[in-house]
Amino acid sequence: MSEAAPVPFSETKAPEAPERLHRGALRLVDISASTMANIGPAYSFYFGAGFLFLTAGVAAPLTIIVAGVAIALLGNTLSQFSRAHPSTGGFISYVGKTFGGTSAVTTALLCGAGYIIAISSVLAICGGYLSIVLRYYFNVDVPWGIFSVVFTAGAVLMMIRGVAVSTKLAGLFFGFEMLVLIVVSVAAIIKNGGHLSGVPFDPSHITNGFSGLAAGFPLAIYLFIGWENSAALAEETGNPRRNVPRAVFLSIALMVTGYVLYAYATATGFKYDVKALGDAAIPFINVSHDIAAWLALIAYLAGITSTLGVLISAVNSQSRLIFNAGREGLLPRWLGRVHPQRRTPVNAIFAFVAIAAVIIAVWALLHLAGGDSGSMNALNFFVESSTMGTILVLVVYFLSNLALPFYYRRYRPQEFSVVKHAVLPVLGMIAIGVPVYYLVKPGQPAPYDWFPYAALGVIAVSVAYAAWLSRRDPGLGERVGSIIADE
Repeated sequence: MSEAAPVPFSETKAPEAPERLHRGALRLVDISASTMANIGPAYSFYFGAGFLFLTAGVAAPLTIIVAGVAIALLGNTLSQFSRAHPSTGGFISYVGKTFGGTSAVTTALLCGAGYIIAISSVLAICGGYLSIVLRYYFNVDVPWGIFSVVFTAGAVLMMIRGVAVSTKLAGLFFGFEMLVLIVVSVAAIIKNGGHLSGVPFDPSHITNGFSGLAAGFPLAIYLFIGWENSAALAEETGNPRRNVPRAVFLSIALMVTGYVLYAYATATGFKYDVKALGDAAIPFINVSHDIAAWLALIAYLAGITSTLGVLISAVNSQSRLIFNAGREGLLPRWLGRVHPQRRTPVNAIFAFVAIAAVIIAVWALLHLAGGDSGSMNALNFFVESSTMGTILVLVVYFLSNLALPFYYRRYRPQEFSVVKHAVLPVLGMIAIGVPVYYLVKPGQPAPYDWFPYAALGVIAVSVAYAAWLSRRDPGLGERVGSIIADE
């Protein structure tokens, strides 16, 4: 039998009436709240603060500020793309529109893999955290996997019901956690007012100087993961060319301000004792306990609502990336189907969550096979999977910054700005290079020492598949970014 001929261009064009999401269902406040819920300040800060203080020292708030500047540089890239070409495909559409079909498929696979691996950590921790709370307060030991299944099933049902319903619920969870974080932080500062100091903002108190700042930088960047949430909601947002950029910068500004406040309050609550901060499992909870036991209970509850908010908002936005990739033919087309009444990307949501669940199951089986079942707790999986997922996501960030100047030179030369479309994205690539280096550098303990090789494997497979698919489907490049959110 002869080799199959390439699919004719006429057969590869996007359908005349592509599947569309519920347009105009969300406002600026909705996508902003969803973005910040995706970041999950309580969820991120609770589990990241201890290590951040351990690496950067008592001046960890400075690391957060530097990370905030780096994220703002990335925010400029996403905002510039969104103003010119709002798309549910986000980075996938922007890289693909700039460099062609092969780059689009590669980015789609890297995005999908990175976000699904990262979301598996959320699936685990949403059950693991409740298990920790029940064990602490009631001495009840329930396997965290049971809670994870229940919470995930409930979140999926909410997401299928409609983007407005699930986004508002995530926003409600976010509002509660922010209120708790601010109240505890202000109370800690007032209680410890007698020894307040500017030490946390003194560069000389960063452990080991620049190397300490750089070592804590990857984790500080991770605190902001989810900042790009609003771009994937562009098609369901009124006036996305204006609202998506506003949501991006509003979210980044509020998160930087909040994290600096929480970090300062935590350092103050521990009397600037770096060793004690590093030894505490969740330093912010310790600070809450020192103020009042009932406040600690509320802080624990804020952690639970935060993880649920992250679960809902992250799956909502990130599943839309692979939905759009399926709709444009970059990934299997069944991923690009929507619910006929509710206009939600049901297949993409199911696929996203199912693959994440499989990742958790494989991780557990590997631990059992290795006779190391004692380390099968949700916190271990959270750290491992979030690290691996972040490596792939950072690669996508890098590609997006690289694409911006080429995109504007090619499609909007009259609007090209040296500062906004060249200088800032180059600085963004440099900023991304620091956490990538510290996540992949040699000499890390297992399993982190093989994560760089796993990431290289994913990249190699993605490029190879993308090249094959592009040769088989010559019209692929024309379809990338063909569905514009507000058209």
